[in-house]
Amino acid sequence: MARQPDNKSADKSAANLKSDDSALIRELALLLDETSLTEIEIERAGLRVRVARNISVSAAMPASFQPAPAAAAAIAAGNAAVADLAKHPGVVPSPMVGTAYWAPEPGAKPFIEVGTKVSAGQTLLIIEAMKTMNQIPSPRAGTVTQILVEDGQPVEFGEPLVIIE
Repeated sequence: MARQPDNKSADKSAANLKSDDSALIRELALLLDETSLTEIEIERAGLRVRVARNISVSAAMPASFQPAPAAAAAIAAGNAAVADLAKHPGVVPSPMVGTAYWAPEPGAKPFIEVGTKVSAGQTLLIIEAMKTMNQIPSPRAGTVTQILVEDGQPVEFGEPLVIIE
């Protein structure tokens, strides 16, 4: 006579595994909370468990939000001023994206100041891009009338840096 497999013992071991798995997942979730991690993965006895949390930060603005008229006018004026400076014949634009520095090292004398007379090829400032310090040379001789970036300020490609007249 053929015997049927004992499904009761298989069901019990599956139930124990499920409760062990859920306990492991709870433990890993608590570990995420305690350590401020966003993801943790563990593998043991052929079982791989990955617990991750999605963190999204968003700022909600009311649909009816409008900036104050004075603020909107100041933003528009600032954008227009930058556009006007970019068209200035003596502007020196940024040749790359990076961080602009006035001096070769912190605490050192700046390369230029307003009123400094510069010659063609003289270093005006440095732009750090990908851990490399790039000297920005003067394209022409003249006098520095405006320095348009702050020391340590991030700059974009084409952004006006200095005006030489």
